[in-house]
Amino acid sequence: MHKQTLKLRRVAIDTYHENVAYLHRECEVYRAEGFQALSKIKISANGSKILAVLNVVDDDAIVTPLELGLSEQAYHQLNADDQCQVCVDHAEYPASMDAVRRKISGERLTLEDFTSIVDDIAESRYSKMEMAAFLVASGQNSLDRDEVYFLTRAMLQSGQRLNWAEPLVADKHCIGGIPGNRTSMLVVPIVAAHGMLIPKTSSRAITSPAGTADSMEILATVNLTPGKLHDIVRKQRGCLAWGGTARLAPVDDMLISVERPLGIDSQGQMVASILSKKLAAGSTHLLIDIPVGPTAKVRHMRQALSLRKLFEFVGDQLNIHLEVIITDGRQPIGRGIGPTLEARDVMMVLENNPKAPEDLRQKSLVLAGRIIEFDPDVRGGSGYAIARDILDSGRALEKMNDIIRAQGARSFDFTPGMHSLEVKASRTGTVTAIDNLHMAKIARMAGAPIDKKAGVDLIRKTGDAVSKGEGIYRIHAEFISDFEFAKNLVAQKDGYTIGNEEDVNRHDGFL
Repeated sequence: MHKQTLKLRRVAIDTYHENVAYLHRECEVYRAEGFQALSKIKISANGSKILAVLNVVDDDAIVTPLELGLSEQAYHQLNADDQCQVCVDHAEYPASMDAVRRKISGERLTLEDFTSIVDDIAESRYSKMEMAAFLVASGQNSLDRDEVYFLTRAMLQSGQRLNWAEPLVADKHCIGGIPGNRTSMLVVPIVAAHGMLIPKTSSRAITSPAGTADSMEILATVNLTPGKLHDIVRKQRGCLAWGGTARLAPVDDMLISVERPLGIDSQGQMVASILSKKLAAGSTHLLIDIPVGPTAKVRHMRQALSLRKLFEFVGDQLNIHLEVIITDGRQPIGRGIGPTLEARDVMMVLENNPKAPEDLRQKSLVLAGRIIEFDPDVRGGSGYAIARDILDSGRALEKMNDIIRAQGARSFDFTPGMHSLEVKASRTGTVTAIDNLHMAKIARMAGAPIDKKAGVDLIRKTGDAVSKGEGIYRIHAEFISDFEFAKNLVAQKDGYTIGNEEDVNRHDGFL
């Protein structure tokens, strides 16, 4: 019997890493097939097939009874023309859900189990609820080290893999949680100026006030096609681009879209996420930065050491040269929190401005020095001095300007948002602690990273003396509603602890 077809309609709704289809309640196909809202359906057109979650609508302005609507993601994935004829069927139940149920029961999964789960997620056979079930089942440290390796390997195989045809391709990654920590924007030009290949593909902020891609976007275009990215890296030896266009370990992006709203951030999933992305980007040598502090992602040294061992085990299994550095995560790095303010700090360091934040400069030099020591021609222990010479001589600034021009320079100024408030010290004393989480939340309330000029500018850091009524930081916002949200949050808690000088836990910043 000839299958009834429907006319395809593009519905301009961003459903963020989930295929969504729209059928009218009066549609004959909807009634005949017995579809239900939120069930999975299979859509076919001109030899292409996709799976999507069904939404049922009653508004002819969205779809008529003779049409099937697709969200932006689903429409692009089907790769068919608007108004073409499509067939709609029930989707098969993903067989790998049996493995997820076994994981919920506490069973240990095999490489084949993880591969089938990841393949089904990549083919959009899982709804967000089913992905959430997998994440919760494998969260809270219930993956052993072999399972983390299996998950990493399966995620790596789910997308494209870049090959730079060079024996040494360097990269760095910070596990996050520290506002203002824009070291990548300094490490890349220093390492590239040394001559090493460092193609840095970064994420945008999801729960933080700025990701590397958000801050770099103040200076240059970050949405690069894979072809342009290759050309830039070949000529400049480095780049600072958004990783979303290259389809590297795409299942990781799909899982993150569910993980973040649920607040799930288990060690095993984090290691699999980071290493699958870095290996897919063609990295052979990787430096991992784990900041430790009372308001950082990792709060205790024992947790940092456990995480380091897990990174090293999985890295060894996947044949990537991996080193882990444990750093001071007790307070924000630099002064600015938010895309424009963080880009300003980076350029001040590159320009050797005497007012540049010293902690951002020093941490970037330590990280860049460790990466430069991956170079077999560099003697161990001399990387820091080489990195410092590249920065002090202006070669790092020159390389950054070359990368900016190659990616597409933007006209920029570092003037922050027009609505501002200087937050004052509540007492006289010494700043003994700054709450990373709270400062990040204030910057987000002020509008960062969506509003590029929004954020927080720190006036005092840990160890600084302050008198009652003196400014400790400024809030900047572009819109009055965001400004009021940030002000209300500060009124509840300012995020600073002011006490006695002897209460400051002093060390050299690297644990």
